[in-house]
Amino acid sequence: MTEAEENAVRRTYDVVADSYADHYRTTDPEQPVDIAMITHFLGLVGAGRMLPRLAASGCVVEGVDLSEAMVRRARADHGTFATQVASLRDLPHEDGSFDGVFSWYSTIHSDDQDVAVILRELARVLRPAGHLLIAFQTGAGVRDVGPAFRAVGHDVRLLRYHRTAAQVRAALQRAGFTVVAAFDRAPVGAEPDGQAVLIARREAGAADSAPDLT
Repeated sequence: MTEAEENAVRRTYDVVADSYADHYRTTDPEQPVDIAMITHFLGLVGAGRMLPRLAASGCVVEGVDLSEAMVRRARADHGTFATQVASLRDLPHEDGSFDGVFSWYSTIHSDDQDVAVILRELARVLRPAGHLLIAFQTGAGVRDVGPAFRAVGHDVRLLRYHRTAAQVRAALQRAGFTVVAAFDRAPVGAEPDGQAVLIARREAGAADSAPDLT
């Protein structure tokens, strides 16, 4: 992702932040099986809308988002948690800062090359043997999901990259992670796409690897 592409994603979420946050106020839209993977992740780690669920399990949590407006809403809706504006490509944290990283549909607007950079950065901020949860829509190709926002009055274009669970698993392995749990499901109800959640453990030296999706 170029700087211009990242800025475009940031601007889009700055525009739609309130509509997004008003629509997704809790974890109720998630399927029970999706929540089960979060529970499993929390068990491995130890004890915006996901912060209360993580904190309720005993985690000390901190949120980041590319969009200033999304962070503004997170602070308004969940002000007891630390949140800040940051890019997953360049996180403002020291090496080995966290026991776990929770990436809930956080990479879906990033192309393959950028996902490789992100995985390397997530490995850097994880402690050895720390765990990463990554969730995403499955499939292939690139889709403009802007129409969903245009339907509620926002004139935006937003690209979403679709990958198979096998592709993301391979990328994680190249980044120095070992996948310890994987869930890949078909669409439910009105969902147009399947969903997948992978949980992976950071191996020693993972942050020094050079992952790619090619």
